[in-house]
Amino acid sequence: MQEHRPRCGFIGLGAMGSPMAGHLHRHGLLTAVWNRSLGKSEQFARDHAGVGIAESPAGLARSVDVVAICVSADDDLRAVVAAMESGLRPGMIVVDHSTVAPATARALADRLGALAVAFVDAPVTGGVEGAKNGQLAIMAGGEAAAFGNLDEVFGAYGKVWRLLGPAGAGQSAKAVNQLMVAGIAEAVCEGLALVEKLDLPQREMLELLGGGAAGSWFLDKRGATMLADSFETGFAPALLLKDLRIVEDLLAQAGFESSVLPAALEDYSHLVEARQDDGQDDGDISALIRLKRDS
Repeated sequence: MQEHRPRCGFIGLGAMGSPMAGHLHRHGLLTAVWNRSLGKSEQFARDHAGVGIAESPAGLARSVDVVAICVSADDDLRAVVAAMESGLRPGMIVVDHSTVAPATARALADRLGALAVAFVDAPVTGGVEGAKNGQLAIMAGGEAAAFGNLDEVFGAYGKVWRLLGPAGAGQSAKAVNQLMVAGIAEAVCEGLALVEKLDLPQREMLELLGGGAAGSWFLDKRGATMLADSFETGFAPALLLKDLRIVEDLLAQAGFESSVLPAALEDYSHLVEARQDDGQDDGDISALIRLKRDS
């Protein structure tokens, strides 16, 4: 791998994965893609000349040096890894950009290590906007040698990437990130619901709050759309709820008590249930403001 540019394959062309794979293509690194829904692979290949469509995860693995994966949950990741094992070769690197439990990452690292294949858990943060703009932060766990061979790959869609420890460390870091995301979302949604309740001028309040100590990525990217009651683009509440349940398990293992997590779990459980009952799709986590308006 060190003697040539890595040939990359990408599995999982969702809202985050598709733009990440697009950046790999733009940098001349992407060889092939695979997605559970063939239509997404076909559309991606039409939009990105020269990219192959693998017939299976194993077929994709046979044609590349690095496989990057971005799927929704632990079971999805385990299934993909099992499906591509027959195509893996010693010396390859499997990079997981999904958000899963640290224990899942450690188990897969052990499983692939027996095949002399490196596994790097590398969840990302920065939202759909970060993926589209190639400005993601990448939290990695795994062996230093494998991580050191991924600078060109991570540089295609990341603005910063760090190795934080052995396998599972990246997922532990993502749990910290998601706990903070949930707490910030709680505060911002509640605060903007209060702006409405007090009949304060919205544009001016967004400018003032964003320009001071209350400013945050979430307020900057979602404040205006929340007040416009628009939640079409972003991170689905069901996915955050899945992540928070991972956080819950991790905190129990660590013997750490959070004052943020119980409220976030309760609120996002209610939000997901309410939107399902209304026949709506998940939208964005900023839809939490709808619950805060009624509190």
